[in-house]
Amino acid sequence: MENNYKTPGQRLSALLEQKGWTKRVLAVVLNMNEPTVNKLAADKQRFTAEIAISLEEVLGEPADSFLELQKSFDLAMARIKAIPNPGQAVRAHLFSKLPISEMIKRGWLDAENIKDIKNIEIGLCSFFGVNQVEEIEILPYAAKKTEVALDTTPIQLAWLYRVKQIADEMIAPRCSAQSVKAAIEKLKPLRISAEATRKVPRILAESGIRFIVVESLPSAKIDGVCMWLDEFSPVIGMTLRFDRIDNFWFVLRHELEHILCEHGKTKICIDTELVEENTGTGGNIPEEERVANLAATEFIAPQKKIDAFIARKAPAFSERDLIGFSKTIGVHPGLIVGQLQYRTNRYNIFRKHLEKIRSHVCPSAVVDGWGNIAPIDY
Repeated sequence: MENNYKTPGQRLSALLEQKGWTKRVLAVVLNMNEPTVNKLAADKQRFTAEIAISLEEVLGEPADSFLELQKSFDLAMARIKAIPNPGQAVRAHLFSKLPISEMIKRGWLDAENIKDIKNIEIGLCSFFGVNQVEEIEILPYAAKKTEVALDTTPIQLAWLYRVKQIADEMIAPRCSAQSVKAAIEKLKPLRISAEATRKVPRILAESGIRFIVVESLPSAKIDGVCMWLDEFSPVIGMTLRFDRIDNFWFVLRHELEHILCEHGKTKICIDTELVEENTGTGGNIPEEERVANLAATEFIAPQKKIDAFIARKAPAFSERDLIGFSKTIGVHPGLIVGQLQYRTNRYNIFRKHLEKIRSHVCPSAVVDGWGNIAPIDY
């Protein structure tokens, strides 16, 4: 029999007609009351697995065919009755793109848990500064879009928003190129030890730079950001995700160069995976990043002196040579180690000198993360 029926009741009626049976006859054969058979034929009663098997026995039609038609019929009826709910699609997009659980845990959203949908949506509107969830910029059709120099993921964008929220609450003097240059000169002597980095936040604040440490979000891979609140109010945000002295100074000086060059004024400069080849100055690196990398590398240690040291000592670098050279140029040995590892591709040497930095920097900085929640007045 040709398979052109849309409902199980239609197929049952066609089979009865082909066999020359009435519904009453079928009711007698199945030992079923006649009203039930009438409802089945009219699709007013569902075809269960038991009924489908009984019909298979007496009509020779596979039970599967009745059940497949019933399934399709149920879905079609559900679609007719369903009330369109575009909010579900919006919610699905937000929950799939943003780390909602982590944002609740970090205190960025005022909601009890992932099931607290109402407060999550209210919190997201406050967090992204919009009136309704449909306007949140990670949605494809949202009108508002943050200008960022590089493509960013929704997770990275959420981190950027947090940095800006905190920066908006901070008070700092007017910044200038002169004040930034003066700050850099004050920072140079601090490269000698991890403990000295506790002075970094104060020096930056006095120069007019809002310096913020915000713990990274899962899979964000952000190292730092340079943005401006206005013409004279730059912001540096860092994650300290590697918690190493060499990485700290490289990223910080990188962001300071962005400020000196006024990068980030029209489009936010976000720096992700600022390691290995991304710290270089080759032609594959965007010009703004190349300039910042060059300044950061030179700040870590004068490159001509590094070149000469490697030329003299390679391939065997001794602990004594490392310590002596770092003292000569006035920097922590870990800064030299980072350069040696990168330049020689030997990432196993002198690892003990890559001292952790977060415990020294954070106590005197504005911090959000690792159990700390920066106060925000939404």
